[in-house]
Amino acid sequence: MDSPVHDTVLLYSKTDHFTWNPVYGPLPQETADAWYNNVEAGTGRRFNRADLTAAGVRTGSSGSSWRGRNPTDKGRHWAIPGFVGDIVKGKDTLDALDALDAAGRIFWPKDPAGIPMLKRYLEEARGVPPLDVVTDISPLNNVAAERLGYPTQKPVELLDRFITCSSNPGDVILDPFCGCGTALIAAQKTGRRWIGIDITYLSIAVMKARLKDSFGIEVAVIGQPTEVEGARQLAQGDDGRYQFQWWALNLIDARPLGGTEKKGADRGIDGRVTFTIGPKGEMGQALVSVKSGKVNSSMVRDLKGTIEREKAEIGVFITLEEPSSEMKLEATTAGVYTSPIDGRDYPRIQIVTIRELLEEGRKPMLPLLILSPYQQAERITDKKAAEQQGMFG
Repeated sequence: MDSPVHDTVLLYSKTDHFTWNPVYGPLPQETADAWYNNVEAGTGRRFNRADLTAAGVRTGSSGSSWRGRNPTDKGRHWAIPGFVGDIVKGKDTLDALDALDAAGRIFWPKDPAGIPMLKRYLEEARGVPPLDVVTDISPLNNVAAERLGYPTQKPVELLDRFITCSSNPGDVILDPFCGCGTALIAAQKTGRRWIGIDITYLSIAVMKARLKDSFGIEVAVIGQPTEVEGARQLAQGDDGRYQFQWWALNLIDARPLGGTEKKGADRGIDGRVTFTIGPKGEMGQALVSVKSGKVNSSMVRDLKGTIEREKAEIGVFITLEEPSSEMKLEATTAGVYTSPIDGRDYPRIQIVTIRELLEEGRKPMLPLLILSPYQQAERITDKKAAEQQGMFG
């Protein structure tokens, strides 16, 4: 059997009443040149000649003579395309034809017996409807900028199309298996509200980071541990070590390392937090190590060695168990990092417990991540982001 080379997308609806908004791609230049080959005198606008009639003889105004021209002679009736919009809205057929003529939208043939046609301008062309086999959106290759390492990740542009076609701005999009959050990114981008569900904290951490990077929003996560005992149960569950690790990284807005793979030869690093260290936006980093089992001072020494080897500015040690006095002393001997941005001293090795994170709201002491003025203004005025946050308020 040959290997599958495509996925199939199905549309389901409980009733016959559902939303479907056709999307169109750009009109190819060769099509525009061939179809819109008339130029309007005085304006220079390009147009083609669209039919103002349809097959079949009708009674009433649509089958009446207008300006001496009668489509019934050719077995047809007047039929005005909907795209002309407000010009003909609420008007009888013959009055609508008069309105189009007054607006300069009628093309009169030289033949006195010829049927007039409608000028359809190039800028009114909707474009080309996409095929049911999507070939105009590139898959995520190994060097794609948005690639995150998820084997089932789809391009944002593809989810953007699905959501635009099947919903309207303000609708709520539910993705019950949201993975790395591509559907949520597309929903936010297109003005929809959304709810995402996933069972892995790696997905939640990546999803939150993407939403924060793209839109500057912090989203609420419902159903995660809120006390130490819940965190302990998470660590003891199936695949608990890694679920706990990803959840703990999420508590301090750290990016998990290693993608969707299990922790292996990670050289003692579970996550990373970046911050600004230079006037031109140069970035520094705090490397994060997460422990859900027994801890000792040798683990702190390992983290010290890791940040030295990786040339990182700060190391953060997150632990479920309370640290010993020897561990605290080991962290103290690592010294401080002085930020060239704010001039403040930050402990080079910081030990933070899950209890402190949950019960005291303590976070690691880290320098600021300074955004450019453009990014700051964009986030402050992001109305859609504010509306989305209101869903969880």
